[in-house]
Amino acid sequence: MMMHEKEKTSLENEQIESHRLKYVKLGYHYLLSNALYLTVTITVFFLLILTHPSTFASQEMFLLSISIGFLAAIYSTRRPRRNVYLLNFACFKPGKDTMVSKELFLQLCNDSEYFTPESVGFLKKILERSGLGERTYGSTALMQIPIIKTMTEARNETETVMFGAIDEVLGKTGVKPGDIGILVVNSSLFNPSPSLAATIVNHYKLRQSVVTYNLGGMGCSAGIISIDLAKQLLQVHGDSYALVVSTENLTYNWYKGNNRAMLVTNCLFRVGGAAVLLSNRSSDRCHSKYELVRTLRTHTGADDRSHSCVYQQEDETNEVGVLLSKDLMVVAGEALKANITALGPSVLPVSEQLLFLATLFLRKALKTKIVKPYVPNFKLAFEHFCIHAGGRSVLDELEKSLGLLPMQMEPSRMTLYRFGNTSSSSVWYEMAYLEAKGRMKKRDRVWQIGFGSGFKCNSCVWRALKQIDATMEMNPWMDEINKFPVEVPLK
Repeated sequence: MMMHEKEKTSLENEQIESHRLKYVKLGYHYLLSNALYLTVTITVFFLLILTHPSTFASQEMFLLSISIGFLAAIYSTRRPRRNVYLLNFACFKPGKDTMVSKELFLQLCNDSEYFTPESVGFLKKILERSGLGERTYGSTALMQIPIIKTMTEARNETETVMFGAIDEVLGKTGVKPGDIGILVVNSSLFNPSPSLAATIVNHYKLRQSVVTYNLGGMGCSAGIISIDLAKQLLQVHGDSYALVVSTENLTYNWYKGNNRAMLVTNCLFRVGGAAVLLSNRSSDRCHSKYELVRTLRTHTGADDRSHSCVYQQEDETNEVGVLLSKDLMVVAGEALKANITALGPSVLPVSEQLLFLATLFLRKALKTKIVKPYVPNFKLAFEHFCIHAGGRSVLDELEKSLGLLPMQMEPSRMTLYRFGNTSSSSVWYEMAYLEAKGRMKKRDRVWQIGFGSGFKCNSCVWRALKQIDATMEMNPWMDEINKFPVEVPLK
């Protein structure tokens, strides 16, 4: 019995010692991590005491000053270490030979051997309600009978888009390929080997030390994810340029079956891409367009319905396509709600935050639905909105949910009308639209919102560092901006 008690006592002592060592190690690690700031703080205060002894007459004042100084130093280390600037961006504009009207699109579908007359009729209905115009761009390989759905043609499509956008942004900024230290490329459904990032490295002969990432399978919101990743890398790699390239491939992902839930993507998606050049160099602020204020990512993929609402799979005839679930709009709404709930406190005025919290408290306390949820007025937080042009129904729902005005939805609706759904690059065509219209003023705040499979809703907030002179811009809208906005007929 005594032996058992001794063993128990010994075990308890070992546990106490283990806990003590654990906290000693944590304290040691904390002191080492902040040794520089602690040393500087103590040194400064000792110098103050030596030069102004009367100011620190009491021991209490000295200890208080040391504590305040140390806490201030620790707080400064928790703040973002480097600002991220957007020097410029470019959106690819395909040639007129790849322009596809609704009539031509339906003719190509009808002449192909893949679609039944019933499917062609369904495609026509979707196109009429899509919000797309008559001058969107298709893939060269898909505008032939029979279509050429090969890896070679898919590479040609994506390389043409990527290199076109990159050439333009490098020309605008004067940055040399050898100066790029970080490269992030995103393409959801086309991921050949070597990767698209490697293809860019090879084409532009980027330096061997370049840090590259290739994001796949992340849907239409991957463009904002790429910006977020580049931001984090720029916090680590000092004095660097980061190139972000966003695109999607039509050729390799054309659906050749007759499942209606999969046919929708054929109607909405069009050729497009964007290249964005970021910098963390303080000297670049004076000639950058925007400063990155905030990125926020929301992932609802833990829910089965969210995870499967946009799903790549085979149909009943083993043709691969992307299935769009009927739950898509509900899932997108829930993801948006979660995203803006997290984003709101950092961008909304205090008055809006108080109204939101008060409404939330009443709904929880009274356990009733009589008190309607308060939707914050984001028009007080942002001057411009760039919402992913995924489709007309998506834009209609967000306009209603966020209480936006027609003019605030204009960049998204006109991008959908003119260029179609260009996937993750659509928010940059929308930003280009605002610049071409001359609406971007100094200190204006822009909210980019992206939705994507998984399911994800991601936000990116920018602040304009200068007024954008539309007459000096070069982007895909410039030679026709006076024709917009147009009235998109309701079907």
